[in-house]
Amino acid sequence: MKRCPSCNRTYTDLSLNFCLEDGTPLVADAPGSDPNATARYSPGRQTAEPPPTEIYRPETPPSLSQPPPPITPPQWTPVPQPAPRQKSNAIWWVLGGFAALAIIGVGLVVMIIAIASLNTTNDNSNNANANRIANRNTNTNTNATNTDAPNRNTNVSALPSSFTDDFSEQKWGVGDSKFGKIWYADDEYHMSSKEKTYVVMYAPSDDYNTENATVKITARSVDGTVPSAGFGLMVHCAQSKLKQLEDYALLIYPGDQPQYEVIMHKGGSQTSLVSKTGSTAIRSGTNPNQLEVRIKGTEISFYVNGQYLTKITDTENYRNGRAGLYTSDATEVAFDDLEIKR
Repeated sequence: MKRCPSCNRTYTDLSLNFCLEDGTPLVADAPGSDPNATARYSPGRQTAEPPPTEIYRPETPPSLSQPPPPITPPQWTPVPQPAPRQKSNAIWWVLGGFAALAIIGVGLVVMIIAIASLNTTNDNSNNANANRIANRNTNTNTNATNTDAPNRNTNVSALPSSFTDDFSEQKWGVGDSKFGKIWYADDEYHMSSKEKTYVVMYAPSDDYNTENATVKITARSVDGTVPSAGFGLMVHCAQSKLKQLEDYALLIYPGDQPQYEVIMHKGGSQTSLVSKTGSTAIRSGTNPNQLEVRIKGTEISFYVNGQYLTKITDTENYRNGRAGLYTSDATEVAFDDLEIKR
């Protein structure tokens, strides 16, 4: 029989080496013990509490030449604790949300600015498109000699009483642009616009001033086709402080049923002052037509081939400015023999 020296619990199973209650190594009872002696029993174990963890060790017969193995206290296993909570990522979500809102805000501001700019552009375009799409800058971007915008402060009294240009010498701007093509050929000044737009060219110097002058020029369609927005002669041409077109123009449509029209540019927008009107004075096809504008103060009268067409009043008080030329669509138009008499 073996006994636990700690709790005095006895075991008849001689193969046990440790107490099943507290893990203390068992010792054999001394011989000659009184079998009738009162045995001491440990208090009953509470079933609600789990038994302590026992360490399994294989039984090894004790060596007679070695001391008994050291007493090992029962192993303690801590109660499993919940895993430490990871630091919350909420702060990163908040920061990310603020960053996303900032990016969206910037995008909205840029979009609003772009839309406002687009609306402004569209407003200008829509004004011009009341008759046709405008090319507002051609008169300044085709030649360096024509980049200085004409002004309305010219001393007319210092100009000669008459001035002519037969286009045998290159004075006006020439070149290709996204709006059209302008060039000299056969002692004529040729202009061709792009489809569904028009191109204008203002005269290169104040020698072409039109205040209180009679201005004449010959114009013809090279292949006989008629541009949808016509072609013709411009007077009182100048640019506003915002570099936008300001002028009056007589346009002709020399088709099978010839017509003319009087337009005005103001702030870059084109307006029809006299809508398309039929006239037998205009020659059709490739035949040249002489366009004439007579200016006396604010009264401006228009003629074709010496025949009176109509007149308007210079309500915008343009008064002076230079002569200019106008054409539209891809039709090639040739101008010649410009004459200004004051």
